[in-house]
Amino acid sequence: MIIEIEKLHLFYTEFHALKDVNLSIPEKSVTAFIGPSGCGKSTLLRTLNRMNDTIPGVRIEGKVELQGKDIYSSELEVEYLRKRVGMVFQQPNPFPKSIYDNVAYGPRLHGVGKKSELDAIVEKSLRSASLWNEVKDVLKKSAWSLSGGQQQRLCIARALAIEPEILLMDESTSALDPISTTKIEELTRELCRNYTIVMVTHNMHQAARISDRTVFFLNGEVVESADTQMLFSNPVDQRTEDYISGRFG
Repeated sequence: MIIEIEKLHLFYTEFHALKDVNLSIPEKSVTAFIGPSGCGKSTLLRTLNRMNDTIPGVRIEGKVELQGKDIYSSELEVEYLRKRVGMVFQQPNPFPKSIYDNVAYGPRLHGVGKKSELDAIVEKSLRSASLWNEVKDVLKKSAWSLSGGQQQRLCIARALAIEPEILLMDESTSALDPISTTKIEELTRELCRNYTIVMVTHNMHQAARISDRTVFFLNGEVVESADTQMLFSNPVDQRTEDYISGRFG
């Protein structure tokens, strides 16, 4: 397992948002977090690269380990963690720069200055995000000139450019049309050959289609975590059965 979460509690001031979360996330696979709005799934996703650190009043108890190292240890630098754990958000958020400069941004930040090296990274990242053939002749154009689906794949390329081990995807298709959504889903299945992917989705059909494991959250707790096929076909907990059958949520 690449990530181990033990007895994790998270508070927003007095609000108890995550309650005694214990979870293991396997390497080079797709793990989907499902559950109704406000159940804690995005909050947990953001603990995996310490995005919650930016929110005032957040307090965390318990342990989150990445390959055996506590990511909340004072010895671990947040910049180093976020190089290893990339993130793609709900809305495509390309920088107001060229397509090329969006992808080259992270490598430049981490000290890559040679143009030939940057060229190679940009091409490799765009290929990995299934975008190279669509943009290779317009790399100097603004990233904002791309369609929504292309922008989201550009954001994936930007995340991949610094060679993370884990990619977090927070409802990364919810703002896209069905064709773009299908492309991102196909891309996700391709990427899990080389990366560990943890995704939040409101779309249970999407979780069933592309994830290897599914975790069901309710009121800040992990109700059930299992192989995706098993969870959808034979859930252990009645609350899981009720949610996936549409009785609530």
